[in-house]
Amino acid sequence: MSKVITKSIWILSMVSLFTDISTEMLYPIVPLYLKSIGFTVVLIGIMEGVAEAISGLSKGYFGELSDSKGVRIPFIKSGYWLSAIARPLMGVFTFPVWIFGARSLDLLGKGIRTSARDAFLSDESTQKTKATVFGFHRMMDTLGAVIGPSIALLYLQFYPNSYKTMFFIAFAPALIAGTTVLFLKEKKKVSSGKLPKWSFISSFSYIKTGPKEYKKLLIGLLLFTLFNSSNAFLILKVKESGQSDTVTIGIYIFYNFIYSLFSYPMGKLADKIGVKITFIFGLIIFSIVYAGMGLNSNIVWFFVLFFLYGIYMASTEGISRAWISNVCDKKDTGKALGVYAGLHSILVFIASSLAGLIWFNFNPQTTFYLTSGITILVVLYFIVFIKKPILKAN
Repeated sequence: MSKVITKSIWILSMVSLFTDISTEMLYPIVPLYLKSIGFTVVLIGIMEGVAEAISGLSKGYFGELSDSKGVRIPFIKSGYWLSAIARPLMGVFTFPVWIFGARSLDLLGKGIRTSARDAFLSDESTQKTKATVFGFHRMMDTLGAVIGPSIALLYLQFYPNSYKTMFFIAFAPALIAGTTVLFLKEKKKVSSGKLPKWSFISSFSYIKTGPKEYKKLLIGLLLFTLFNSSNAFLILKVKESGQSDTVTIGIYIFYNFIYSLFSYPMGKLADKIGVKITFIFGLIIFSIVYAGMGLNSNIVWFFVLFFLYGIYMASTEGISRAWISNVCDKKDTGKALGVYAGLHSILVFIASSLAGLIWFNFNPQTTFYLTSGITILVVLYFIVFIKKPILKAN
């Protein structure tokens, strides 16, 4: 592992681990806290939508800016620190404008760092090891999604209504992440000297100017994203089947554990057999899970389905980023990854809205069956139109 997973990759992965512990620690807390201070479901939805839009649009711009300046570390450091500072701010005052601002600041930090972080991982790897590197980072990152909710679940057992305190507890791992990221060192890179326009949408011009292989891959990835709604609907299905909050959160933790456990092995497998084969395998698993969700209401089968869902995530999430970085020019890595990440964030919001409408106007089964069926069409797209990934000379 030492030859592939460098010291810098280890440091960045540890930063992601502690950041995700902080983030996921608040995952079950935030909705409860917001409702306790008077936020309606509609207001929560608007706030999350605005925050995700800020995050999504900023990923492309700051990815392009990272390429233009020829550096990654300043964006990574500032992004992680911005999110770390924003966490406790939500617990200081209860004014809606303050809460909106703090949440938006948190997601802006994510937007600033994400593309530069992924580009840094790409820079630290070779074409033959990228899926392994992205898989390792995803393993560490998702491990935080196991530890964080577990801490929150334990905390709620002893202090069921002390939501504010949790924001300050979550600051501790965020502070560790912010301190750890200071140990990252920049590799010498050549700046293009051409700074992007001060516009969050300027980077999306890369959709037209990028390589043909990138465009074809982007179409497939975004087509899938358009019908891949938030994980919240899977959790909601478990809850509506009559399971308790503890069991529901427990299944979510179990899924993240499987996702983390298999991310590194699936990354290594993708480097051996190809990212395309591994990614398509993941999509097929996804289709099976969603079809199963439409049929199932049994707790045992929920664990089986969430086990498979963890396999799907391990087979696609980091691997899609490795795939993108292998088909774009090295000088445009941050921009290429940022455009995808930005459009992905926006389309997840649209997909979740569509899923919610279908769920409300028809039934949960229709939502799951439709998503499952469309995923098979996406699989066919990848088989027919993307015959073999063409690697750029990095």
